[in-house]
Amino acid sequence: MTALRILAEAAWPDPEADGPEQLPPLPGFSASSFNPLVAETAERCLRARHGTAPAPGRTALLLASASGDLATARAIEEAAADTARRMPPLLFFQSNPNAVLGHIAARWGLTGPVVAICPRQPPPPGRVPQDALDLAELLLADGDADQVLVIAAEQADDGADDDAHDRGTDRTDRPDRAVALLVTTA
Repeated sequence: MTALRILAEAAWPDPEADGPEQLPPLPGFSASSFNPLVAETAERCLRARHGTAPAPGRTALLLASASGDLATARAIEEAAADTARRMPPLLFFQSNPNAVLGHIAARWGLTGPVVAICPRQPPPPGRVPQDALDLAELLLADGDADQVLVIAAEQADDGADDDAHDRGTDRTDRPDRAVALLVTTA
C-alpha cells in the first residue's frame, strides 16, 4: 500500500472552540444529529483546504461509522411499532448514510466515488478507523479519485441510558463526535 498525505483535517466538536458548540441545522434532515454532524465536519475540512465550494479535482467521499445514525434508527423503530402512526417518509431517506454524502457531494461539486462503511473496530474518539484509511488508499491507488474525504462519525447514544436521562444527567461526557481527513497519496 502507498502512504497517505493529509491535506486538511477537521473535528466536531472543535477542540479549540471557546465553550460548547451547536451543530447548525441541515435542511431536509430531521430527527437526528447524525447527518448535521457528518455534514458540518466535512464542510470544515473542505473549507480548510479549498476555502469555498466547489472543490477542484476528483474527490471521493468515505464515511465510517461503527454505530451509524442511532437517533433515526430509533425514530423508525418507534414509528413502525406504533401501528396508528404514519411513518414519516423523510426518515427512510435519512436512514441511508449515503444521503448526507450526496448532499456534501452536490454542495461541493465532488465527482469521486461515495462509500459508507462500518469499521471492524470502532476507533478511539477523534481518530479515523484503519479500515477507512485502507479503503482510501485503495480508491487512490485504483485511480478512482485524486483525493478522498474520509469522515469518521459516532453519534452519542442519548437513548441508551434512560435512567441517566430520568435523573437529569446530561450527555456532555459522551457527545456526538466526528473527524474528517482530506487525504491523497504521499
